[in-house]
Amino acid sequence: MDSMKKIIAIAILFSVFTCEKDDICSAETGTTPKLILRFYNIADQDETKAVPNLLVYGLNDFDEVILFDHIELSAANTDSIAIPLRTDVNFTRFVVHRDFEGDDFETGNIDVITANFEGENVYVSRACGYKTIFNNLALDLETDSENWVINSEILKTTIENETTAHVKIFH
Repeated sequence: MDSMKKIIAIAILFSVFTCEKDDICSAETGTTPKLILRFYNIADQDETKAVPNLLVYGLNDFDEVILFDHIELSAANTDSIAIPLRTDVNFTRFVVHRDFEGDDFETGNIDVITANFEGENVYVSRACGYKTIFNNLALDLETDSENWVINSEILKTTIENETTAHVKIFH
């Protein structure tokens, strides 16, 4: 019986002392980054330009609206926005809705953009697991006669973090 107690005691000590500092995923640890869009003045392409009453939301495979958790329905005037990208497929369709009013998805000017990319799962740590980075970013604007987005410029084709803008949108 004493040998069984020794084995159990050794197993407990081993499990206690083999824990690593990264067994808790720190809030500062990088996670799957969002796509950062920055809006610029088409007339002066070095100047940022806020979009009046901007709302950004996703579209699923059935063209149904998917609201992003961190983007409020109360529209804002902003010159940049962070958009989560899908990790289950190699594209994300989203709407940049200018002059949005209240909760009416019919008012204002709606442009649909598809971000195409190659997702790559990267190991972070035992506690944090994996994150996805996005390579070979390309944008496709669905054009019509009322587009308010005039042009775009991809600044970074790889999305690894959220420290700077990845795309310039000119309007």
